[in-house]
Amino acid sequence: MTDTSCVLGVDSGGSGMRVTVGGLDGAVRAAPVSSKEPVRTGARGIDAGHFTEQLVPMARELLARAGAGPVTGVAVGAAGMATLGDDLRAQLPTALHRALGVRRLALAADAVTAYTGALGDRPGAVVAAGTGLIAIGTDLTAWHRADGWGHLLGDCGGGAWIGRAGLEAAMRAFDGRGRGSKALLARAEELFGPAPGLPAQLYPRTDRPAMLASFAPEVARCAPDDPVADAILRDAARHIVEAAAAVCPSSDAVSRGERPEVSLTGGLFKMGDALLDPVRAEMREHLRHVRLVPAAGDPLDGAVRIAADIATDRLRLPLDPRMLTVHTMVDS
Repeated sequence: MTDTSCVLGVDSGGSGMRVTVGGLDGAVRAAPVSSKEPVRTGARGIDAGHFTEQLVPMARELLARAGAGPVTGVAVGAAGMATLGDDLRAQLPTALHRALGVRRLALAADAVTAYTGALGDRPGAVVAAGTGLIAIGTDLTAWHRADGWGHLLGDCGGGAWIGRAGLEAAMRAFDGRGRGSKALLARAEELFGPAPGLPAQLYPRTDRPAMLASFAPEVARCAPDDPVADAILRDAARHIVEAAAAVCPSSDAVSRGERPEVSLTGGLFKMGDALLDPVRAEMREHLRHVRLVPAAGDPLDGAVRIAADIATDRLRLPLDPRMLTVHTMVDS
């Protein structure tokens, strides 16, 4: 390795791809660059060809701008990696070796890079919540996940879940049924127009989860003065802590007497104390053996950390065929 050796971190999700350069110490060294579109998915899952077409030009731009190289490790965190990553695992190692000379590549579920960005390689659990919600935990011997099943089957306590519950309460108030909220009805009609027209706006859309989640901040704004909105956020807090409890290692399972840590990451928690206060209360009651700690970084920071760890042979996180794989390439 040389003084200019570097690593690349990649975060690929529903809104596009972000790439940045890091050092062998795991620190980010350059502002990220972003794609204008998400990577396509098809019959074989995440499209490795389209992924490469997006990543390689951005990586070359970053390396030239930073005066860095060679690339000794790359880590990719991708939404859908666990279930849709077969094409990436089959094609991307060779493609990046040929294009960038990469010799070590980690392919991870985005939940793993979110975990690493938040907690590094310490035992514990991370709840990542935005439109959806997933919890992931480890005792450093295996990964455990809970929820992340989408807005129809789960993502309980996430943005779409909160927004849907808030809009249901609005429609109940419009009908005159119990457990309705006039405050939420007023906010819904201000944002979306008359209540009877809401189904026609919502049901045909392909981005229904995002539209539902857009109403979650309105629930938080109403919660201090509206008991129905407040109850929705308290229910969400219970779901969030249940997911964390399902994946968090017990104190007995953690080596050297370390106390497991729990971190919350993602845009949902930017709603502030209206949600965080009931989450903290639920944790004090149901997860007394853990410490709630702030997230140290985001999923792109986690990808850089993993890339540096595989480049320097210090990775402590557990490998898993679906959640985290490491590929070593050699010249043919």
